[in-house]
Amino acid sequence: MVEAASRLTEEELNRDHKSADKSVLGTLVHVFAADRVWYARVTGAPITKFIDESDYQLTVLQTEWPGLHQWWTEYLDTADLSAIISYKDMKGNSHQSPLWQILLHVINHGTHHRGMVAAMMRAMGHAPPALDEIAYFRQLAQ
Repeated sequence: MVEAASRLTEEELNRDHKSADKSVLGTLVHVFAADRVWYARVTGAPITKFIDESDYQLTVLQTEWPGLHQWWTEYLDTADLSAIISYKDMKGNSHQSPLWQILLHVINHGTHHRGMVAAMMRAMGHAPPALDEIAYFRQLAQ
């Protein structure tokens, strides 16, 4: 989706679609920030804030998201999916969840918002990339 977003004009990238995160860029930043926060929660890393103003640049998503994805991959190579993760939400409330539930949440959250970005792109006359998970796995196999 970031690659597809890079083909949009600045106006299209930031156009307000009257959704929770307003624009294509805003929605992608939201997903990136959530991925980053959940990674910090499961690894015990400190969380400074959800979204920083500097996140609202496509170049940040292009350069930092792949590294975050790699960190997730390396973490999950040895993670115990049944481990109970203790964390605080952004309001400071304490929670405990099995890692497998957190992972399903992160995946579902990203899927939901990629669908929103795809709808925004279609509304602007652009064809989004394939979002089906099987298409992703086929691409990885190439």
